[in-house]
Amino acid sequence: MKAKLSTDGGARGNPGPAAYGYVLEAEDGTVLDARGETIGVATNNVAEYSGLVAGLRKAVEVGVDELEVVSDSELIVRQMTGEYKFKNAALRELSLEAARLERQVGKVTYTAVRREHNELADRLVNEALDAAGA
Repeated sequence: MKAKLSTDGGARGNPGPAAYGYVLEAEDGTVLDARGETIGVATNNVAEYSGLVAGLRKAVEVGVDELEVVSDSELIVRQMTGEYKFKNAALRELSLEAARLERQVGKVTYTAVRREHNELADRLVNEALDAAGA
């Protein structure tokens, strides 16, 4: 099954109360899962990676074998495609988990988009933070 995963993460303060959001859609646009969750106090980048890992985990769970990951985090896209190196140990660990999940999916590509093209995932992050009173 082909699918698209839109991911986002954010922190209010950096670090600060943080959350991730993702939307997993089948090729025909059917939403397979959409989720926003708080992760405690973290940096923006940890929140972004947490959304990627959670979304990849769901893609594996529902049997996706070809996935386009869409993110407004240029850092994630460039690190996961090998263009940027890792300087932060926490991000490196999260990226290794993402890479392990990628292998279970099969084919995974990454596309960087502007924030306004990632509206639903961004809204899920903010709704999760609002619900937590952050």
